[in-house]
Amino acid sequence: MAHYLQLIISCISLLFLILLVPTNSENTTTTFTKPHPSGFLENLEGCKKGETLAGIRELKKYLNKFGYLNYHSSKAHDNDEFDDFLEAAMKTYQANFNLNVTGTLDSETISKMAMPRCGVPDIVNGTNTMRINKKRHHHHTSRKNLHTVSHYTFFPGSPTPRWPVGKTTLTYWFDETTPSDAKPAFVRAFNRWASVTQYFSFSETQYYDSSDLTIGFASGDHGDGHPFDGPGRVLAHAFKPTDGRLHCDADESFSIGAIPNSNYIDLVSVAMHEIGHLLGLGHSSVENALMYPTTRPGVSTDIQYDDLEGMRALYNF
Repeated sequence: MAHYLQLIISCISLLFLILLVPTNSENTTTTFTKPHPSGFLENLEGCKKGETLAGIRELKKYLNKFGYLNYHSSKAHDNDEFDDFLEAAMKTYQANFNLNVTGTLDSETISKMAMPRCGVPDIVNGTNTMRINKKRHHHHTSRKNLHTVSHYTFFPGSPTPRWPVGKTTLTYWFDETTPSDAKPAFVRAFNRWASVTQYFSFSETQYYDSSDLTIGFASGDHGDGHPFDGPGRVLAHAFKPTDGRLHCDADESFSIGAIPNSNYIDLVSVAMHEIGHLLGLGHSSVENALMYPTTRPGVSTDIQYDDLEGMRALYNF
């Protein structure tokens, strides 16, 4: 009798344990990670003209976003065909980043495309500004007849977008989306531009209506026509003079100053880069320049000779 009683108790205990185990239909603590915005590139290595592969339409969107691809029809890029236009765009991208110009999506090109970067297009309105300025800006110095080629660019337009003559003091305003601990990064960035150029000066204002520049943080679509894409790719963007808007992606992991061997992006460097856009500089193809489009976690970037030469050429100081 005791044996059967023990067996019944064991069965009841087992049933109780089974009822405690969550089924697939129950809510669990599983965490879903948002895919990296450049994750589509992983399955496209080696793709070339004439192929049709899932993900090529995302590649087209990437190149269109940053100014390398411009189909006449908005629906023309909505397919996975590697066509002539895409090959030409790939070659232009590779040339601008000093990669092997093959038109094929090789591993080196994928690595460059996957890097965190500024959201401002490298080429605006179909104009390859990087390559044009490589030819235009040749500078000679008297010291040993040194010959240098500058790679800075400006925003297109006639006249070239810049702040009016005599407008050398600019005020900036933080909107309510800007974290308080992020503000010192921008103060440092403005001070750095002021000290290097000795032309512009900057001061904070508490009033939006009196500000020349506005700074804020946002996620996804934030109403300016240039939505952010989540962590890992577009870090920030800014508009040409005299628009004055600067937006950072709130989903990114920023640090105030570089933290070596980390996944944090130095916000001071990002702020200096975007201020360069606010002042009228486009992107540079000099890899160590502040205005180079891409960056890496854990590193900082400072204003370089190419950046300063661009400012001098734009403002004649």
